[in-house]
Amino acid sequence: MRQVSGQVIAGLGVLLGSMFSVAVYAQTPAVASSAAAGKHEAVCDQNAPCITPGTDVDIDYELTSPQNGSLLKQRMRWQVATLRQRIDPEGNALFMLTSWPDHTLTVVDLVRHTQSVMPAPSHELTPPGHPAMMGHYARLGSSVVAGEHCTLWRTKDSDGFVTDACYTADGLLLQVSRKQKIMVQAVRVDRAAQPDSIFRVPEGFSKVAPATP
Repeated sequence: MRQVSGQVIAGLGVLLGSMFSVAVYAQTPAVASSAAAGKHEAVCDQNAPCITPGTDVDIDYELTSPQNGSLLKQRMRWQVATLRQRIDPEGNALFMLTSWPDHTLTVVDLVRHTQSVMPAPSHELTPPGHPAMMGHYARLGSSVVAGEHCTLWRTKDSDGFVTDACYTADGLLLQVSRKQKIMVQAVRVDRAAQPDSIFRVPEGFSKVAPATP
């Protein structure tokens, strides 16, 4: 479990953040917002991007492993009203739920029927519709990823690597690259209401202690 969940956390910096901390959120109170993309644009595309989705969304990503260059695929779903996220790695019986109001990360094992609850990897969340308040961002231009327009920003990740990230005006991370090599890329984006049911642990799943390194 540790190996797979580590790939999920490290691979996708949309809300969990780790390897790509361009999406690790600033230390501001968690506040829900449902403002439309047009309302975000004037604020979010001035000096820094918005880094928390301002709308319910379902995104498929392709991720390149920094260790061996293998391609990983993950599905990320986000519910803005409750500030909850679900990540499903392709071809795996695990999925991960992050609840920002509770500051918890739950790894759910569909084979063993277990759930492992631990603190969320970041303490605070930049509210939807607010630009990043930590780190330095330099605008590079614009791009189109998965049919969506996004603004390219240059920043540094948690390891100090120069990183280019492409965010939409409503806070969707569509692409991350290092040294001109794409590490994270959205391949499908669907702005659609996400039901509460997908952010719940199935009934009857027993709690187990988080795996240790």
